[in-house]
Amino acid sequence: MKTVAIEMVEKAGVNVAQLLDLLVRNAAAELTTYYYYTILRVNLIGMEGEGLKQIAEDARIEDRNHFEALVPRIYELGGKLPASMVDFHNISACPPAALPADPTDMKAMLQVLLAAEQCAVRGYTQVCNLTFGKDHRTYDLALAILHEEIEHEAWFSEFLGNGPSGHYSREGRPNSPYVGKFLTAGQG
Repeated sequence: MKTVAIEMVEKAGVNVAQLLDLLVRNAAAELTTYYYYTILRVNLIGMEGEGLKQIAEDARIEDRNHFEALVPRIYELGGKLPASMVDFHNISACPPAALPADPTDMKAMLQVLLAAEQCAVRGYTQVCNLTFGKDHRTYDLALAILHEEIEHEAWFSEFLGNGPSGHYSREGRPNSPYVGKFLTAGQG
């Protein structure tokens, strides 16, 4: 069924098939990152790991929220998620944020976390560029996610000593301050 939302996005000049491909791949990246960040987080132990654990947890929860916020828009535009989780994982816009060979190497752990966030920043920038001035709802959603992904990148970059960013962790504050409006009540 073709909705008015799809009609208006097409009429504005957006290739809906291309947009859906980007959204589904980014949703796959969010869900797989949530999974891999779970593994990374449980391995953040010892004095160095404990300092990073809360920030990794905030990014992990927000990536799950990003997935939850993307799914309705995918279906609103006539798309769907793959039936197989393996297929979904394999089309991810970003490579797996896999545990480094030495999970006690905090610099290697941070490099994995940082690379995942940098990939996400690129992905949502691409969606924003495609939808700017054409698909207001998708643009607003992608921009909200982009704000949070840029903060995640800043957190991990600071831990690596790449200079101050001016961003603060979410400790003591609600997760997903930008994406929260796209989530149903009780989430976030």
